[in-house]
This record gives sequence, structure tokens and C-alpha cells, in this order.
Amino acid sequence: MPGKPPCEQPPVAAGEVTASPSAAEGVESRSAARLLLWAVAAVVIASVLASLIESSWGAVKVQGIKIPTQDGQWVVADLFKPATATRKTPAPLVVVVPGFQRSKEELENIAVELSRRGIVAVAIDPYAQGLSSSSLSAQTATTEGYGMFAVVDYAAKTDNMNYVDKGRIGATGHSAGGNAAIRGAAHFGIEAKKTGKPSALDAVFVSGYLLSFTDKVLSNVRSNVGMSYAYYDEGAYRNALGNGDMRHAPEALRLVNSGRSPDAPPIGEVALGRTYGDAASRTLRVVYNERVLHPFQPYSVAAIAHQIEFFEKVFGISSRLSSRDQIWYWKELLGLIALVAALVALVPLARILLRTPAFASLVHPLPPPQPRPDRRGRLVGLGLSALGALVACVTYIPMTELAGRLFVAASNREPTWFFPQRMNNPVLLWAVLNGLAGFLLFYLGYRFYGRRHGVRPEMWGGRIGAAELVRTCALALVLFTCYYGLLFTVYYFLHVDYRFLFMGVRVFQPQFLILLAMYAPFLFVFFLSNSVRVNGAMRIAGQPEWRSMLAAGIANSAGLLLIVAVQYVTLAATGTVRWTDGWLYVNLLFAVVPMMFVLPYFNRTFFRMTGTVYLGAIATCLVFVMILLTNTVCYLPL
Repeated sequence: MPGKPPCEQPPVAAGEVTASPSAAEGVESRSAARLLLWAVAAVVIASVLASLIESSWGAVKVQGIKIPTQDGQWVVADLFKPATATRKTPAPLVVVVPGFQRSKEELENIAVELSRRGIVAVAIDPYAQGLSSSSLSAQTATTEGYGMFAVVDYAAKTDNMNYVDKGRIGATGHSAGGNAAIRGAAHFGIEAKKTGKPSALDAVFVSGYLLSFTDKVLSNVRSNVGMSYAYYDEGAYRNALGNGDMRHAPEALRLVNSGRSPDAPPIGEVALGRTYGDAASRTLRVVYNERVLHPFQPYSVAAIAHQIEFFEKVFGISSRLSSRDQIWYWKELLGLIALVAALVALVPLARILLRTPAFASLVHPLPPPQPRPDRRGRLVGLGLSALGALVACVTYIPMTELAGRLFVAASNREPTWFFPQRMNNPVLLWAVLNGLAGFLLFYLGYRFYGRRHGVRPEMWGGRIGAAELVRTCALALVLFTCYYGLLFTVYYFLHVDYRFLFMGVRVFQPQFLILLAMYAPFLFVFFLSNSVRVNGAMRIAGQPEWRSMLAAGIANSAGLLLIVAVQYVTLAATGTVRWTDGWLYVNLLFAVVPMMFVLPYFNRTFFRMTGTVYLGAIATCLVFVMILLTNTVCYLPL
């Protein structure tokens, strides 16, 4: 290609036969094709096995459903129907309600385990989350049960689900989903008092939420109630005693005493795991207190076992499976394999596409790495990295506060097209600020050290023309389309996506392409800054690639990881988290930090393919931003 320097060839020993450039390119192309085939095969095989586990090897039919609800709203859910649930042998039903920021897939482990035991389960996407619509209510968990009220009405008051025993309908939820469950018990309890009939909800299980355990709410409950709370719950500072110990918690005591006869003396200490009251009269109460953190409670074998035991008892089911006989974690492991393999597939796919006439012009010789720094240079680099991590750490929580003032509608849970994602708006502000800070630190390193020690701008791979930039964007869009095209295909045929615990890549509605165009340009500042720093400042002559990548991954995630460390070290030392009002934003980092750690690997890999910093920044921005957008609350207008 004109203007490109010739590639240096190593000296050839006498009698040694070397491959021609075309032969080497052929070998590289075949290697890329094999890696792509293996990665796609891993995605498909892992997804097939995950689908089989989800359906209990064919004993449970799993399908997506959509239920129209009030005010033009709708609820999207996954229905788990055991083969034993028929019109002649109707089975109990449990509606599974995820919490704030969570989708139906993230709590389907409970649906899997209940359906294995002959219980019909409906795992819903809460309003404004996942594929369900937004709600006209600003307190949808409290007033609508995140859509659960409508699903219970549908099951209890229509003949469509004739395989469900209408006298044995329950609900379970974690965090805000737990609030939805207990509010549902009160809502249907009020309805039962008006009609003189039993409540439509036979039983509810509340996980990770105590704020609704008030006398006012509990006085209306006409259902059996189980409650589970994490001993190390980060939100425990809001409880009456300021901790997660349920033995003397007023909330737990109120719950237990609400099921006792007015003539009976009140309980002064809760015996954890002990059953109080009677299931037949719907006064059964039980309290559990697992020693886990709030976000990990739904993925605790013990916590899930407690739910299984509760629903089997109140529904009078005696399955042959132990409550500890669980298979959901195998599905999570397979989801992780699919998640990793799908991301890995982007690399060989890009290599293959860069061999095609449409994109071959994007390949440039790899710029030389920057010279190995002396001791002073290493100290400068380490200091700038530490400063970048510190800026990332100290600006995160303030950005959550600033977002509340800039994006008022979303912060107030009001439907809007103006940046409607309440939890991602602070991430956007943080990313722009830290992306600009990254550019500044990069320049300072060059200005005060690099340019005096052999670093030249052409080493950064930043030069690009307008036409080439457009072609680079087109290639990134092709990679994005192929990545999500495979996901949509897998989901269409197997009804599973890529996920591990609360990290997930899920399908999306067409409206999210508009949101991608809204959020991605701002977040691109961070992705480009990362690519420039990883490839322009951290690619050093003579340094092993693995060491360079590890250092880049640590530098990129250290600031956010420090926030998590401070939060939980403070919790361990004092019993209360460092950031109380912002604790949900800190929990969000459990999914963000892994993305930040792997980002430099992709930026470096695409840089080595093209010789420029742009393809990696654009492609990862599109893919990772869509992952962020599809895993959070979104208050889009109906």
C-alpha cells in the first residue's frame, strides 16, 4: 500500500525455507476462521445445555409471554410450566419478581428450582426494566408490584391458565421485588376483606427488604409470609436497629406477631427458621437470616433452599427432591461460557473482515512501541496511573448526585426520552469526566517526560482520515450487528441469553437503538481515551504483552475497584457501608468493574490488527454500552 514502510523480515539461516507473505496470511486467515468457529460453537453448545437445564431436561416447558395490563402498559415474562401441571391436575403458581435494576433472567434460578418441583413459575420483567413497558406510577413496586398484581389477577381471575390451582398462588421477590411481594399480600388482602373471599395470594416470600414491614401494611395481609434477609445487607442502615440481625429486629417481630392470635402473648425474639402460625389459615410466618451480602442473596444455595421449603410447606407439596438439590448454578456457569465466547468471537471475526476488500485498507503497519522508560519514567507512569485511579474513585459518587440535578425526569422515575436511564446517567457523566481526565494525563505524561525520551506521536496510532474513519465505523457496526445477531438467534431458538449472576447480555427492543445513539457518543470519550492510553502510553518496547495487558486492566478498573473495597472494608469494620444513600450505585459496580478490566485487552487486540486506536474504541463502545443500556431501569414513555 503506498506510503506504508516495508515490513521487516527476520534473517534467514542457510538452508531454511520461509513462508511467503501470502502463505503466512493464509495461515492467519485459517487460524482466525478456526477460532471463530470454536467460539461460536462454544456459545451454541453452552446455550443448548443452559436451555436444557432451564427446562429441567424437557420436564418443564419454558416460553415467553406478554400480558397487557392497565393504562396501556404490559408485562413480559417467562412461563415455566411443568408437564405435570394440567387442567386435570392443576399446580400451584409462584410469580417471581426481580428487584431494582434486575430482569427476569436474573431471578430465573428460583423459577427453575420451583418448576422442577411441580410448581408453575412466572418470572417477570418489572415495569421499566427489561422488555416490559414503563409505568405511569412513580412507585410501581409499591402500587403495582412491578406488574405482579396484574399477573396474579390474570392467573386467578381468568380461565386462560387452567393448569393453575387458583387457591394456591404465591409471589416471591428480592429487594424492591420483595417490596412488591409484601405489598401484593396487602393489596390482595384489602381486596379479600371487601369481597369476603380468600386473598388471591396464598403465600408470599420477601427477600432482602424490610421497609414495608409496618403495622399498617401487615394489618392488611391475608397470606402466609416468609421473609429472608442478608445478615450483611448493605441497606441494613435503614432498618430500625441499623443492622441485619433479624433475631430482635422490630420488622421481623412485627411480621411474626402479625400472624398470631390477638390473645396470644407477642414474641420477643425470633427463632430463625422456625415456623410460626398455620398454613391452612394463612397465618404461617417464618424468618431466615443468611450470612451473605445483599446482591448475592438471590444466588445463595441456602437462601434458595429456604424459599423452596417455604413454598412446598404452604402449598402442601412433598417433592422427592431435597431443597439443597439445585441445578441453577450450572446454567449460570454455562451462561458465563457463552458470554466470554461471544466476546472472544469478535476478535477472529474482525481479523476475517479486515481481509476483505471492503475493509482491507484499514490495516496499517503496527507503529513502534514507546522506548523502555528509565526509573524516572516508570515513576511518572505509575504516578499518573495512580492519579487516574484516584480521580475515577473520588468522582463516581459525586456524579450520581449531579445526575439527579441534570436528568430530573429519569431521577424522579418519570417517563422521558431525554436520557431515560436513571442508573446509567451517573455512569455517563463519570465516563465523560474520566475520559477527559485520561486524555489530560496522557498529554501530561508526553509533555513532561515522553517527548524528551524518544516518544513520538506517530507511535500512538492516532492518525486517520475522514474516509477511513467512516469505514472504521462501518466495520464496528458490522461487528456489533454480528454480535447481537448471534444473541438474538440463540434467544429465539433456545430462550436463553449470555449471563453470569447479575452480569448479562440480553436482547433488546428497537427503541434501544435510539438510546444507543443517545448515550454512545458521550461514552465514546471514555472508550477512545482508554484506547489511546492503553496503546499510546502502555505499549513499551521489550515488555511482555501479558504484563502490559495486566497492568492496563488493573489501571483501568482500579479506581472503581477501590470504591468497592472502601465500601465493604467500612462495612466489615463498622457494620455500616461508607456510602449509604449511594449504596445501589456502588452495587452497580459489581457488573461494571469486570467490563473495565477486560476493555484494554480488546483495545490492544484491535490496535494490533489495524495499527490505529479507533476500531477497538468504537466496537467496544457499541457493544459494552448496549450491555449497559439493556441491564438497567429505563423510563421510556408508553
